[in-house]
Amino acid sequence: MNEKPARIHELDPLSLENDSVSSIGQSMTRMKLMTGRRLIGRLAIQSVAPDLELSHLDVLDAVRRAQPAEEVTVGTIAEMLRIDPSRASRVVADMVSRNILRREASQADARRIVVVMTPIGQRLLAEIRAQKMALIGEILDGWSQKDVDAFAALYERFIDGYEKAFERRDKGTPG
Repeated sequence: MNEKPARIHELDPLSLENDSVSSIGQSMTRMKLMTGRRLIGRLAIQSVAPDLELSHLDVLDAVRRAQPAEEVTVGTIAEMLRIDPSRASRVVADMVSRNILRREASQADARRIVVVMTPIGQRLLAEIRAQKMALIGEILDGWSQKDVDAFAALYERFIDGYEKAFERRDKGTPG
């Protein structure tokens, strides 16, 4: 069976009321409400480090994502999180005081200060990730391995497409 790929963007939006595309859109709205409330992050922080705020988790994740590719500065964190550099600096300072992050001189330019994760920060991130995986495992409980594998592949493909569409639109290039 050789199915043609869907050309959804060429269809009349009003004709999509009762089909799978509409269902995906509705599910995305529900997911947005849950992610907007930051439920997974809140649950993880509540069980792992109740004295932290979501902004701490955001900074920790930004450092984790950026660290392999580059030295991380407060400016890097501010840019990644799309927050004011002074706000990023305050959150980083609080995390340094808690020994979650530390500041050190750049290896490339000793005049620059970079931010690195401490062993406590790494452990905290690992514990929060474990909480997240436990919640996802709870959500997927009762699914067959085949369904989990199919969903993982299709969800990754969907998110890749979502990112590419956003990048195209952000740059003003047509689909």
